[in-house]
Amino acid sequence: MLTLTALFHSIIIGVVQGISEWLPISSKTQVLIASTYLLNLTFQQAYTFGLFIEIGTVIAAIIYFRRDLLSMVKVLFGKGDSKSKKMLTYVVIATVITGIIGAPLYLIADSITGVSVGIPMLIIGVVLIVDALLIRYSRNKAASSVKKFGDLKIRDYLIVGAAQGIAALPGVSRSGITTSALLLMKVEPDEAFRLSFIIGIFASMGAFFLTLVASHKNVTAALAGIGIGGLAVAIIVATVVSLFLIDFLIKVAGKAKIVYVTGGLGILAIAAGLLYLVFGL
Repeated sequence: MLTLTALFHSIIIGVVQGISEWLPISSKTQVLIASTYLLNLTFQQAYTFGLFIEIGTVIAAIIYFRRDLLSMVKVLFGKGDSKSKKMLTYVVIATVITGIIGAPLYLIADSITGVSVGIPMLIIGVVLIVDALLIRYSRNKAASSVKKFGDLKIRDYLIVGAAQGIAALPGVSRSGITTSALLLMKVEPDEAFRLSFIIGIFASMGAFFLTLVASHKNVTAALAGIGIGGLAVAIIVATVVSLFLIDFLIKVAGKAKIVYVTGGLGILAIAAGLLYLVFGL
């Protein structure tokens, strides 16, 4: 039976996952810290749980981008337009590269007792601030300097996939690093967030199944601390929170104030990185 304490812990972990997955502060690191203190997990167990709980944000992304996903499924059956075919190509290439790079990095990180998560956040924070300056600069120039999804090439897909693979390391935000990569390519902000979130669905699903196969003992230990009922609550909360945040970020990204939002996210990442370094995390 789910106790009030377990329910409270589950809600906290769900909220942490639902918010941090879409911000440049590494959701797995935030869940790692929260579950370490709330569930008394070891570093390896908490790190694994941080990837496992991403299933909640996957559900939210599937619901939000259901039309894009359905259009890609139609392509597999010989239907769909050229844009859907290009999107499917982007997803497949980026996901394969993510797996090639991310799986070994996960296995390495899963075998160590602790790493510094502050430095990666500092780097991503600086990159996001540079992104904000580039957005401001590009909007002062001709609109032709900004790229749409249709302008991207195979090389760009490979870069985004590689960036997402690096996010398997603790402290590296998946959405932060992939969105930053796309913004650095001068992709329109709303398109960059959208493309980052869509490929995140497949990366998170891969991470979920990888933890079940490669780290099932850590998953079992984490579930013992939160319980099946607690896990269900955490996933539901993460899904609901994620739906609101995805919609907010994509809508804001299409407006002029995205410059300030991106810069603010960069400052948030830097502040979090400094905080973790101060406390030796």
